[in-house]
Amino acid sequence: MLKLLRNSCLVLLSILTISCASSDSDMKVTMNPSEKAGIDKANEKVQVTKEHMKIAEDMQQNVTTQNSLEATISSLATQMMQNNKMHTNKSVLITSFVRLDNFKKTTEFGRVISESLINELSNRGFNIIEFRGQMGVSVNEKGEYFITRNTSKMKENVQNSFIVVGTYSRQYGRIMLNARVLDNSTGQIITSARATYEHGLRNDCVIFKDCKPPRTIKIMREE
Repeated sequence: MLKLLRNSCLVLLSILTISCASSDSDMKVTMNPSEKAGIDKANEKVQVTKEHMKIAEDMQQNVTTQNSLEATISSLATQMMQNNKMHTNKSVLITSFVRLDNFKKTTEFGRVISESLINELSNRGFNIIEFRGQMGVSVNEKGEYFITRNTSKMKENVQNSFIVVGTYSRQYGRIMLNARVLDNSTGQIITSARATYEHGLRNDCVIFKDCKPPRTIKIMREE
């Protein structure tokens, strides 16, 4: 009896296996050459996109994201140099980096970025011009001065040049910076760069020197 039951189970299992194999065979889709070529082309695009994503991730980790202000400035300068249009003897004028939400307002941080870029780009061979120079040297009992922000003491015009402009955005634990080099005569963007300065501070008011004054407690005399 047990032997007969065992044989019956084996027969049933064989039937089910053949049935499943037959179903799998029926489910195979036959494609014509044109359809296969379309699928291969689509797959190729996916693979190329994946490679671009890997490159973007590598650039983000090793180029655009930096943990020091010096490295962030160097990253901006290096990225701007990668464009062949920057290989020119044309003069370059650098302006202060401004807040992303207010193009007419900057801070000491924004001025430090622009002053440091003057050093970076000048040392890399660019023809940097200082447009803030006066018509003459000012002298008083405290020192001698040539650079000014008083427009009445500056030259009225500067030669046609490339202009470096930039913005920064304060975010939690980091500052995002974007820079562009513009052709003064056409407004065309010659090159651009992006960098993220990850300072890791919970409150960046120390960097921007806008921390609120500490809370004071009034001491009262008890009568």
